[in-house]
Parts: sequence; structure tokens; C-alpha cells
Amino acid sequence: MLKRTHMCGQLRESDAGSSATLCGWVNTYRDQGKGLVFIDLRDRSGLTQIVFDQEDVPDDVMEQSRGLRREDVIAVSGTIRVRDGGPNPKLDTGAIELVGTTLECLNSTENPPILPDDHDADKIDEEIRLRHRYIDLRRPRMQSILGLRSEVTRHTRNFFAEHGFLEVETPLLIRSTPEGARDFIVPSRMYPGQWYALPQSPQLFKQILMVSGCDRYLQICKCLRDEDPRADRQAEFTQIDLEMSFVDQDDVMDIMSDFAVGLFKTFKDVDLGEIPRMSYKDAMDRYGSDRPDLRFDLTMTDVSELASTTDFKVFTSAMEGSNGAVKAMRIPGGAEQLTRKMLDGYGEYAKSWRTGGLPYVKYTGNGDHGGFETGVAKFLAPVADQLVAALQLEAGDVVLFTADERTRAETAMGHVRLKVAADLDLIDPDAWAPLWVVDFPMFAWDDDAERYVSLHHPFSAPREDQVAVLESDPAHCISACYDLVINGSEVGGGSIRIHDPAVQAKVFELIGLSEEEAVEKFGFLLEALKFGAPPHGGIAFGLDRLVMLLFGTDNIRDVIAFPKTQNGADLMCEAPGPIDMSQLSDLGLRIEVETPAG
Repeated sequence: MLKRTHMCGQLRESDAGSSATLCGWVNTYRDQGKGLVFIDLRDRSGLTQIVFDQEDVPDDVMEQSRGLRREDVIAVSGTIRVRDGGPNPKLDTGAIELVGTTLECLNSTENPPILPDDHDADKIDEEIRLRHRYIDLRRPRMQSILGLRSEVTRHTRNFFAEHGFLEVETPLLIRSTPEGARDFIVPSRMYPGQWYALPQSPQLFKQILMVSGCDRYLQICKCLRDEDPRADRQAEFTQIDLEMSFVDQDDVMDIMSDFAVGLFKTFKDVDLGEIPRMSYKDAMDRYGSDRPDLRFDLTMTDVSELASTTDFKVFTSAMEGSNGAVKAMRIPGGAEQLTRKMLDGYGEYAKSWRTGGLPYVKYTGNGDHGGFETGVAKFLAPVADQLVAALQLEAGDVVLFTADERTRAETAMGHVRLKVAADLDLIDPDAWAPLWVVDFPMFAWDDDAERYVSLHHPFSAPREDQVAVLESDPAHCISACYDLVINGSEVGGGSIRIHDPAVQAKVFELIGLSEEEAVEKFGFLLEALKFGAPPHGGIAFGLDRLVMLLFGTDNIRDVIAFPKTQNGADLMCEAPGPIDMSQLSDLGLRIEVETPAG
């Protein structure tokens, strides 16, 4: 095989006159007749134009060049020259071409189902792309994503190494501790009837590392959760995972802010600036989300007190509950931009988020009902002046309302907010709006289970001034949790951890674990906390989501080399799939298929 001397995207005009050998795939092929064949040769670095000229090469080489087809793998040696006819500005190598004198076909191809230079490749059925991922990944766009991901990973390791972090690998075969998402489980051959689980995160092990004196830990690790994939989530994903000893939440957020700002400056030439902070309560109250997109200015206002004085049953019924709320969102100029069909559609959309609908009015500034028209205008007339003042309404505005239990009302309006912004083109695609969301509640009440559940996870500590509240009023206890949100996407989340075994035992009690259950599931952690556990905290950033943001795609499958489908299948290697019965026998397992009744 000819020995490669350069990558296909490497050569420049300063290389003219020298010899080179390139290897790669035939991207395009053009037989010009008159003894000229042109080939664009591609590898991951780019393209170089190759010229075979009958006057310069032996007949057998010329004949061989005429037999090439797209995606054949070849090696070519020759001389670099300045390109005839002027440079091609679309290529980094557009000033030169390689005059081929020696050609070796390393492997010929069958007719490929995908062509890497097809500009409409993104419109090809994704199943075809995933089934033939080895060809899909040849596309320059996909090569760019893989390159970016590699550079982000390298940048991450360098950043945290400079800040004294120790990179430690934690195990993949662990004990199942089902809290939150479902575990992937693995049967043990050596211990029949016993099971391992694949880690949803290295949470317990990184806390153990802090007890072990590692002080600062980093891992870029695979995590697995047996949950339904979606556009920004996969069952198998990668975290930038870290933990620090002797810190408070400001310390963790400060170092992660520096990391995020440096990352975006390096890879996007974007200055995120000083990242602001917002409480969970304010985020839900104003934006209906704990990961608000701040690139546009639609906000909600709580009008519960005003609404309760009206005769509109939807409002008054909501306020009869102990935690009812009526939220309003002003859409400036919405009267001209939003049709009745669109407004009715928002109502149906709100129902999909478990609320009763979306009453609305238009504000004209004059006429009957205090200047309100359509929808529920007649019910608002008695409070028109107060509502106009509270929402700072101007003629031509539209107001949307939700009325329900507070969390449902806020969440539904939060989703409607995003839909309105998309419909009215309010989101600047070049804007960046980072935000730390802090002061999360420790717990949420689960009506079905009739117990508290941890809003983050049960190892998160209460805020320092909230330890007493954990005992007296756990429903209102605030945690030392923090999430980094960028453009409405949660890219990282963490907390200060519980290092006091008595506090950890209390949290387990509140979420319904008996002492025996807590020891059974988390005994090694509870024991470790008794032997000199330092105060510690940490965070995990989603590497996949970070690369999504940096590259500018909204599909997480684009940034993972070998992703699963929406249904969790790997189409290329056909996983999941059957296993040999002898393997089941080794594990002491058998498959029983239920026969349908009747």
C-alpha cells in the first residue's frame, strides 16, 4: 500500500511543487474526456482535487482511474500544483490540486445507500442513517461533530486537571438501588439469582471517594437509565461528573461557571459573561419551568387574588383548593399576530399538560368590559383596571390565563410560553442565555405513593439555614441544589451532599424508607459517613447536551457516534437481540412467554 504523507484537507499553495500521497474515499468522479479524469478525494480532514492527465500517467493508471466509483477507497501519489483555472473558494485546499501519477484501489464499494456529500442527507429516513451508521458518519457534518466532541472532551480534561482534579473510574457493575429511573439489570453467573445493575450515575461512588480523601474527583463516564429516549435524551449517555470536598455551593457553581464560560469562548467565540442566578420559586412563578429559556421576554404574572374576586367559575374553582393559582401571560401585540385558531390551539395544547384549558382575552383599551374583548372579557370587567395595571397592558395585547393547582398551572403556561415564542419567532437563534437555578425544594409530595420524594436525589443536603426546617416542616425545606440552564436546556445539575449520617437517615425516613430498607440499599454509604466524611458537593454536566448546544443541533442522536433509536434499538448491530439458550442456562435463567387468555 502507498504510504500516506498528508491528510486530504492539509495541502496549501505553499506545498506546490512537492510530492504527496493521499488516502481516502472517492467523493466525486468526473471523466472530462480528452484524457482528463478529476476526483475529489475525501478523508475526515477535508477534500483535495486529484487530476489524472493522460499525458502524465501510464495507460494502466489512466484506465484504472476511469474504473473508479464514488466511495471507493484509494491511495494516490503525485505532484502538487497550483490549480488550473483559479482557486475554488469553497475548499480549504481550493488553491491546489494533486496531479496523480500512481493509483492504488484499496477497496471497491457496492452502491452505497447514503452518499456522504448529499446535501439532503438530513432528509433521509433516520432509520437508514442509523442502520448504515458507518456511511452516515463519513458525512462532513458528522465528522465535524465527532471532532468537536473530541475537542470538548480534551478541553474538559485539561481544565479540571489544571484545577487539581483526580480522574478516577468507577464501576459499571453495581448494586441496584432503584430511585427515580429504572435500572438496567445484569444477571450474575457466579451468584445465581443475584443481579448487578448498570449505573444511572456514579453518585454513591464519588461520595465514597470524598470520604476516601480524594478531595477533587473527575470522570467522563457512561450512565444508563432504562427510560424512553427522546430528542434530547438517550438511555445511554455521557456525563462530565465531578465532586469536591470542603466546599459550599458557591464554590461548585463558581468553578463550573468558569468551565462553561471558557468552553463557549473556545468553541463558539461567545462570551457568556457572569452567569446570573434565579431561585426555583421565581423560575416557576415567572416562566413556568425550572429550566427557563431567557432568550425572549414573555413572563407570567400571578393574578390569583384578582381572579378570586371575579364570577368566572374556572378561576374561583381553582382558588378553592389549598394551593390553587391563576396565572396570566401578556403577549404584546398579540391581537394582530394570533388568530382565533391559534389561540384555541393553545388551549388544547395546555390540556395536554393536565390543566383545564387556556382562557384568553384581547385588550383594546376602550369599549365595554373595561377594554377587554372576546373570550372571558365579561368576567374581567370588575377587575379591569387592576388587571391592566398588574400586567402593564397596552392596546393590541392578548392575555392568556391558566387556573389550576399551582404547579400544574405554572407548568402548562410554561409550555404554552415556548410554543407562542416559536410561533411568533421571538427566539433569537444567535442569543445565549445561561442561568443558574438554585434553592430547589428538598421534596415533592407524591399523591400516588402518599409520601415525599426527593426532587433531585436523596443525597442532596438541605441548605445550611434549612437543617432545622427539615425536622419541623419538610414540605418547605430548601435544598442546596443547583442546575445550570442554557437557552432552556438543562446542561448540568448538582448539589451539596449530606455528610452527616443523622441527616441522611432523616431524609431516608421522609421519603418512606424504613431503617432496614435504608441499610439494605445504601448501607455502605451510611457506614462510610460515620468514619469522617468531609463536607462535599458536586455536579454532573451532560456532555451530549453540551455538544448539541455548541454544534447547533436539536437531536441528541447527531452527537453520539452510535446512538439508539427513539425505541431504544441499535439498528446497525441489531440490539437488543436474542441470546443463546446455553447462556441462559449458565445464568440459571429461562424465558417464559405468556400465552394470551382464550
